[in-house]
Amino acid sequence: MISKFIDAHVHLNTLSSEKMEKMMEYNAGFLSINTNIPFFEGIEEQENIILEFQKKYPGRIKYFTTFNFKKWGQPDFVEDAIAQIKRGLNNGAVGVKIWKDLGFDYHNPDGSFVMIDDPIFDPIFEYIQENNIMLIGHQGEPRNCWLPLDEMTVDSDRNYFKEHPEYHMFLQKEFPSYEDQMQARDKMLDKFPGITYVGLHLFSMEWSIEEVAKRLEKYPKTFTDVAERVCHLQLQAKDNWQGVRDFILKYQDRIIYGTDVIDDGSTPATEIAERFEWLWNFHYDFFATDKVLGAPEFKGEFKGLNLPEDVVEKIFYSNAKRIYGFTDF
Repeated sequence: MISKFIDAHVHLNTLSSEKMEKMMEYNAGFLSINTNIPFFEGIEEQENIILEFQKKYPGRIKYFTTFNFKKWGQPDFVEDAIAQIKRGLNNGAVGVKIWKDLGFDYHNPDGSFVMIDDPIFDPIFEYIQENNIMLIGHQGEPRNCWLPLDEMTVDSDRNYFKEHPEYHMFLQKEFPSYEDQMQARDKMLDKFPGITYVGLHLFSMEWSIEEVAKRLEKYPKTFTDVAERVCHLQLQAKDNWQGVRDFILKYQDRIIYGTDVIDDGSTPATEIAERFEWLWNFHYDFFATDKVLGAPEFKGEFKGLNLPEDVVEKIFYSNAKRIYGFTDF
């Protein structure tokens, strides 16, 4: 592993110390992302945990705020959402996250699903754009979610949706399609070209580096991260090693490392720390070495990308430092 790095996509939702000790052991930093997920602590509780960590580990912890939909459908919804954003920013957040509940959980009066490009959100995005606030987004699910189980590309998705058919969009025909989700996200970016946007999880287009590249080309103020999608890069590298390597090299200044490890108290703290350590080393081997590797998510072997040291340093450290405003540690 490199001498210092930033895991720029995590969810630090407990005050357990083991993961932080592992962070210090590896001379790392964390970007924690507050998210309006039902089984997470409330947004303010998530924020309070991060503020505690920032006091204890100065310079190593940054976070993104978000807003919930507690006033959805009420006349003051937009005002309340902006007030929540302001509160997070005033407490030191570096930007705002929009989550995938848009497109899945909310409906218009006519019964249609509310998508991220709905005009109701325009004043919120206008506020974000006018005030140069960074926006990060996770829209939709992996494309596998809309495929039959036997056509899914990685076992992690196949096993999850087999166990949770209620979330398997192939079976839930009334929900918007994957293409609808991506088009709505793109339309939002078309409407607000001044927003600096990070398309999380390989721009939610993990299945195709070509599709990710199209968005990075079309939207010059955007970036992407690899959180919880490295296995999809590895799968593509199995058959198209040169293409994946060329993609990383071309967009080396716009790709950010992250794991998306969630510490919400449901997993023992020691296991969380061990998970971080295993992922950091496994992912480093993929990006930085030419080792022949295998991934638990699919069958077959692939070779590490053996990227130049300066490119590895950008992906694991300096891109996150620059984009998210970390100081040296």
